[in-house]
Amino acid sequence: MNRTTPFTASALSLLTALSLTACGGDKQPDNSTGEPRPSTHRADKVPPAERLAELVVTPAEVDGFSVKEPTSEFVFAESPEEVTVDKPDCAPLAYAMNQLPLGDPQADLTRTLAEKAKGYGSAYTYITLAAYVADGAESSMADVKQAVKSCGDGFTASAGGGTSTYESVTAEELAPAGDEALGFKSTMTFRGTPHILHTEVVRSGDVLGVYVSVNGMAIANAEPSDAKLPPTVVKAQNAKLG
Repeated sequence: MNRTTPFTASALSLLTALSLTACGGDKQPDNSTGEPRPSTHRADKVPPAERLAELVVTPAEVDGFSVKEPTSEFVFAESPEEVTVDKPDCAPLAYAMNQLPLGDPQADLTRTLAEKAKGYGSAYTYITLAAYVADGAESSMADVKQAVKSCGDGFTASAGGGTSTYESVTAEELAPAGDEALGFKSTMTFRGTPHILHTEVVRSGDVLGVYVSVNGMAIANAEPSDAKLPPTVVKAQNAKLG
């Protein structure tokens, strides 16, 4: 599996740092057997990691936003295996909000986007794409849906010596996207200050896209935050997923 490392400012990543420091056409039938050969499409020819690199949005497609590869500072966890959740059914939500892959993908990547006009300290949006084989994407999507239903009264996730507690998880209405889409918001309190995180998960064929927005600086400075997903980013990424 080829994956990049999560970026600095995700909610759980930041809290951990703080807790530690304070197409091809179909083949023609084989005449020798009379049976058609399997069809071969571009998705079958291109390596999964390359496919994802082609599918993720570029700066030209999200006017006004920077698009960067994440760094490895203050990560909540390097892999899902490092995360412990008090309610196992809620684990997909902890992964989704920390740029960790859902299920067992062939490849995944993460990009971090920020609105240029707002500069340092504004909310960040994280896009994580993952490619699967067989029904892996559908199965992972089903796990997230079940988690939203099961974890309404919250959960606690721990990794690397840090712990984050979410008081609630609530499904949110979304415009149709891909083959299926799910949105949810989670609430958390840090240093007595409330914060709301928004997440969207979209499945298009064998690819999952997970989008999360969070204002890490507001969390660090104990200022209330409610960072919503930018429509420009969501629309552009959904269009590329198809």
